[in-house]
Amino acid sequence: MLGVKSRNLGTVPTAAKGGASTSGGGGMSAWELRPCGMLVQKRNSDVNPNQNIVPTIKVKVKYGSSYHEVTIKSQATFGELKKMLAGRTGLNPLDQKLVYKDKERDSKSYLDVAGVKDGSRMTLFIDIPSQEKRLVEDLKSAKMDKAKLQPLMEITSEVDKLAKEFGNLEREIYGGKKVDEKMLLNLIELLMSQLIKLDGIVADGDVKLQRRMQVKRVQKYIENLDMLKIENSKIGKVTFEQKLVSSMEKQRDSMKWPIVVTTQWEKF
Repeated sequence: MLGVKSRNLGTVPTAAKGGASTSGGGGMSAWELRPCGMLVQKRNSDVNPNQNIVPTIKVKVKYGSSYHEVTIKSQATFGELKKMLAGRTGLNPLDQKLVYKDKERDSKSYLDVAGVKDGSRMTLFIDIPSQEKRLVEDLKSAKMDKAKLQPLMEITSEVDKLAKEFGNLEREIYGGKKVDEKMLLNLIELLMSQLIKLDGIVADGDVKLQRRMQVKRVQKYIENLDMLKIENSKIGKVTFEQKLVSSMEKQRDSMKWPIVVTTQWEKF
């Protein structure tokens, strides 16, 4: 009888002829290789698809002078447990160090494989080196975002100034006052130049979102200026039809006979 050797489990029986094993199990199909490198027997839910009930356990975690009782699936990972503890302790899961039976546990390790059972206790510490490394990376990222945000802030300030000019022209035109078309064209050109600057900003995350909002804002102003050009061209312009109607009305009025009102009645 051949066997498969495992560092932690000793000799695991292989399937005999016909698919049966010497241990009475389901052969090699009843075993699985975990991420930690351990060859373990498959859970009942894996061997029997109809049996999918995973037991829930309660573990008590000590953090400083406080204790946190967490209800979790027995087949969960320590990483999942860290995420649940993050909400209670305010400690980032990446900065957590969970110690169970005097041994730090990897986030990818399974609770049941480590021997965690209902009522088990473990201790939570701050992983100071990991926390410092993450904070340094966050600081670098914040500086990079600030450097990318500076050009966007300058463009936004310039667009705000152009927006005031647009508002003034809009009030004059819709108020019936004709403006020099060059003023409208110049404003469109200035907005187009800001649009080109925005297109040259390479960013991601929040900076990218703000850049997209400014692009839409500038495009909207340009569209409205095109409409103002049309309205401005109509002011003070008399069409041929309007002139013809006005001329006909004057001619008709000149041909009317004057009406004389008198109280002297003719006697027959």
